[in-house]
Amino acid sequence: MFVISARHNRVRLAVCTAALALASLLLAPEPARAQFGPPATTTVQDPSALRPPAGSQVAIIEFVDLQCPDCADAAPMVREAAAKYKIPLVRHDFPLPFHSWSFQAAVNARWFDTKAKTLGDEYRDYVFAHQQEIKSSELLASTTQTFASSHKLTFPVNPDPQGKLADMVKADYALGQRIGVEHTPTIWVVSSRAKSTPFIEVIDRSRLFLLIEQAFGNTQSH
Repeated sequence: MFVISARHNRVRLAVCTAALALASLLLAPEPARAQFGPPATTTVQDPSALRPPAGSQVAIIEFVDLQCPDCADAAPMVREAAAKYKIPLVRHDFPLPFHSWSFQAAVNARWFDTKAKTLGDEYRDYVFAHQQEIKSSELLASTTQTFASSHKLTFPVNPDPQGKLADMVKADYALGQRIGVEHTPTIWVVSSRAKSTPFIEVIDRSRLFLLIEQAFGNTQSH
């Protein structure tokens, strides 16, 4: 009888332990959303910034984190779409707090922007392309030096001594928060339509080209 009772108790204990583990998972707070499991759509709080630059009918607006794997995956298609339709690609910095080097990478990109905006964009794409190799801030620094050297530039030890570039990154992040950005990448196709909603979020990136064509069509019809 003792053996049977002990075995019965062990089974009951195992069942209780499994039930408690399942309950803890179900009751655990939801982690901050990043590039994985984004919401179906972003609830836009302030749409005032979701407009094409002056002189453009249609544009792509993107909030990115240079350490975000999904941003790296999206970058080639977004860049291809902007080139094909000859529309502006407006990238905003949205470095996620739990990423170890994304903020510094955004500051570095701003330094290259001061040399030429095209160079800053090329640096961002270079970081995306080498993202999996950049395991630390030290490797980010060496990757950045390699990029700078390939363009015959000397990247300074401190690229932002007055903190102005960091302030620009923070301003972009604050803009994203005002709009309602919660994950990266967040991508919109925006148009200069006089009526209806002048922006649409790109949830299914396979539809990016179609959405751009629709934006052009809707703009021309008003």
